[in-house]
Amino acid sequence: MSPVQHRWDLTAAEAIALQNRLRARVVLEDRLGPVERVAGTDVGFEHGGRVTRAAVAILSFPDLEFIDSALVRMPTRFPYIPGLLSFREAPAVLAALEQLEHAPDLILCDGQGYAHPRRCGLASHIGVLAGVPTIGVAKSRLTGSYEQPPRRRGTWRRLLDGEETIGAVVRTRTGVNPLFVSCGHRVSLATAVRYTLACARRFRLPETTRWAHRLASGPGTAQR
Repeated sequence: MSPVQHRWDLTAAEAIALQNRLRARVVLEDRLGPVERVAGTDVGFEHGGRVTRAAVAILSFPDLEFIDSALVRMPTRFPYIPGLLSFREAPAVLAALEQLEHAPDLILCDGQGYAHPRRCGLASHIGVLAGVPTIGVAKSRLTGSYEQPPRRRGTWRRLLDGEETIGAVVRTRTGVNPLFVSCGHRVSLATAVRYTLACARRFRLPETTRWAHRLASGPGTAQR
């Protein structure tokens, strides 16, 4: 499927309806080519939330050496509503992606993908709109139930919504709280877990996320 576009001046009800439509565009299988450049995204807010500050960092893969980055600041268009964060964050992330000199082969988004009540979190939203393979790598659970994975790095358990597997609870560092990984777009769950672990070699968060976070964080910047 080709990338899609939509307007951003939506009510909460319109945003929910759009998520339900975009869900049908999300591809949950591997449709990605060779991965030589991986990107991470991070979003913060300034001036009491009135300004959105989004960063994208691109690293080589598998070496994870810094290649490129972009930082965008723009007026915040959408209020903070749980479950609709992509409408608050995605415009700035998409603008940052457009400023990059090197296009990423895969994006690890700091947020949910398919592990979302309407199966269309930030990673899926970005993937469908940009036409790029994406993975959702979140620090906390939005929905679903799970068993804790063993404490050893590399172990994981399924994140379930009833009988449906919507993501994976992945231990990226021994003895440290797991991450919540889910398909974004054009990436299977097994592949999403594999790339997350490959990008999180020494710390809990992937190096892509850590680089983007450093770029997006600044004086007076608050996350979400």
